[in-house]
Amino acid sequence: MAETPHRRGLDAQGHIAREGSLARVPDGFRPVVAAARDRLPDLFGPRLHSAYLYGSIPRGTARVGRSDLDLLVALHDEPTEADRAGGRALVEALDKEFPQIDGGGTLLYSRARLLSDLETHDLGFFVACLCTPLLGDDLAEHLPRYRPDSLLARETNGDLALLLPRWRERVAGAADTEEARRPLVRFMSRHLVRTAFTLVMPRWNGWTSDLFEMAEAFAGCYPARAAQVRAAAVRGYEPAGDPTVLRSYLDDLGPWLAGEYARVHGVKAARPTGTG
Repeated sequence: MAETPHRRGLDAQGHIAREGSLARVPDGFRPVVAAARDRLPDLFGPRLHSAYLYGSIPRGTARVGRSDLDLLVALHDEPTEADRAGGRALVEALDKEFPQIDGGGTLLYSRARLLSDLETHDLGFFVACLCTPLLGDDLAEHLPRYRPDSLLARETNGDLALLLPRWRERVAGAADTEEARRPLVRFMSRHLVRTAFTLVMPRWNGWTSDLFEMAEAFAGCYPARAAQVRAAAVRGYEPAGDPTVLRSYLDDLGPWLAGEYARVHGVKAARPTGTG
């Protein structure tokens, strides 16, 4: 029997369906979400346009004591360093107060940037399909519907070659301990698996945020690299601070993936300096 579009994250018209909702937030995480919703207006005041959840909590797959709280905030104007510091402080306070989460982060952007033509198939897609409205007017109402095509692949993850030098700097600057390397392994593992998935996304014709499902979609198209990406998916959920893993990402899997991505989909449109 042919697979229906809904089973691969698409709606009946073949567009990528929004993956999360407040109804899917597990009961154990509802107090955290409520606290974030209550405190964001106090933090940003009238400059706050809207706020969103993303990640495992609104997808309903969060694990108590293991999952982080991920927020995206849209402001009426450009965020400042003080805004970013406030976002970090908010999540740090919630992390201390609620043991069910393990860290988190707050992404801050202006409404204009999120709705800009340059970001339509990157940050715009992120808001419209991967973020769940928490406060304010939903920006998804001003964004198009998205299909799992090569344009979306290019604009979401077609910048890996630019990121690798930054990753090398982060690794070089990190303390030489397992504890310091663990978050780097987690971050890079997740990013590489997601990039591997969007490389094959148009052929797979669907969307998922599950790292294991992403790895299997990639494996069906690149069996020679399947074991590496499957192992990265495991580390994305259960990282260990192994320096050999980081070297393999920076010297082998990462460069290969960047080159193959450019060959298949091209390179992501350049962003102005300082908007990364």
